[in-house]
Amino acid sequence: MGLFGKTPEKSPKDLVNEWCHKIRKEGYQLDRQIRAIQREEEKVKRSLKEAAKKGDKDVCTILAKEVIRARKATTKIYTSKAHLNSVQMQMKNQLATLRVAGSLQKSTEVMQAMQTLVRVPEVAETMRAMSREMMKV
Repeated sequence: MGLFGKTPEKSPKDLVNEWCHKIRKEGYQLDRQIRAIQREEEKVKRSLKEAAKKGDKDVCTILAKEVIRARKATTKIYTSKAHLNSVQMQMKNQLATLRVAGSLQKSTEVMQAMQTLVRVPEVAETMRAMSREMMKV
């Protein structure tokens, strides 16, 4: 924290990088969850096959429902991960747009400075005078 509780403002690039880092970490966590669910699903499938061999219909239905729940959970996690990636891309896009706007602003400032330095009527008059001189020769 800065002096008297004031913190220096971070640049948009730093903020976007920080946020993207956090989003990436969340994506890794979601990947871990997906892998854990898939491991559990494989275990349930194995026990489902064993129950089917024994002829236990009640256990088979319960385990089949569990497999379906696991698949639904993984699809939900995949969609949330896609949303995270979408947010990350939108932030990067906004940063790029901000950079373009900043460079356009700088170029307009340069154009205004050039406009004040170069006076168009004076240059036009000088060019007319030069063309008259060239016509004489």
